[in-house]
Amino acid sequence: MMTNTPLVLAAILILAVGTFSLRFAGPMLRSRFEIPDRVQQILAAAAIVLLTALVATSALMDGHGPAGVARPAGVLVGGILAWRRAPFVLVVVAAAATAAGLRLLGVP
Repeated sequence: MMTNTPLVLAAILILAVGTFSLRFAGPMLRSRFEIPDRVQQILAAAAIVLLTALVATSALMDGHGPAGVARPAGVLVGGILAWRRAPFVLVVVAAAATAAGLRLLGVP
């Protein structure tokens, strides 16, 4: 497969400029627009729903099939510890240790 390097670099540059422009425009335009509290609440809820869907998809699926039991169990342990406001390092280590321990015991 042959790639056109100048075209790829131009696309990366355009995307970088666009991303920077959008990130810069937010704080600059915030003072010009009044966003109602209800819309801010809906946007915050939407972000939580999207993040939850991403976590669920990553935890429960492996490619086109189910991920087994070990990975969702590790995510569940990490989620419970995060909900209980455990330190982040502990959350990550406990989740990884749970998944690894179950796999070591032969649980898929």
